Amino acid sequence: MTGDNLLDQPETLLPDEPEVRAALDRAGRHRVTDVVTTHPTSSLAWAELADVANSEARTIESYAYARVGYHRGLDALRKAGWRGHGSIPWSHEPNRGVLRAFYALRRAAGQIGETDEVERLGSLLADSDPSAVARIESEHTTTQLIQVIRPDVTGGAARNAADAAPSTEAFVIRGED
Repeated sequence: MTGDNLLDQPETLLPDEPEVRAALDRAGRHRVTDVVTTHPTSSLAWAELADVANSEARTIESYAYARVGYHRGLDALRKAGWRGHGSIPWSHEPNRGVLRAFYALRRAAGQIGETDEVERLGSLLADSDPSAVARIESEHTTTQLIQVIRPDVTGGAARNAADAAPSTEAFVIRGED
């Protein structure tokens, strides 16, 4: 046996989906549903849709999209020979959609208070690839929005920028390099 694979199970390596990745690149965040419609078996497309919904605070939709991505991912893994355990390495790019769907489901489950599912998915991610969660959190933040708080111009408490009318002002911060 070698490495952390104590069961001496072969790594599961999913086939590539270059057409899905290209479609997501072309679609941008507001047309991900078109990619899912065209590629409904892709856990990568469903994970991306879950991330978009999550970034827009649509928790239940994010959970539902992630749940579909999770099941599509399990189907793909089983088709590739996975038997419910063993390594699903992040380093193999085609595996990332499945791992992201697992992560998105864990995140949404946590947001709705489903602690048993959070624990189960945390174990699944750790067993699949111990580095997956850290990699997802560091590499897949393009659909995550930063919540902006700004003062209420009427003198009241600070408010969420999403609740306010669009600003007519803009500013630029310039720096060297």
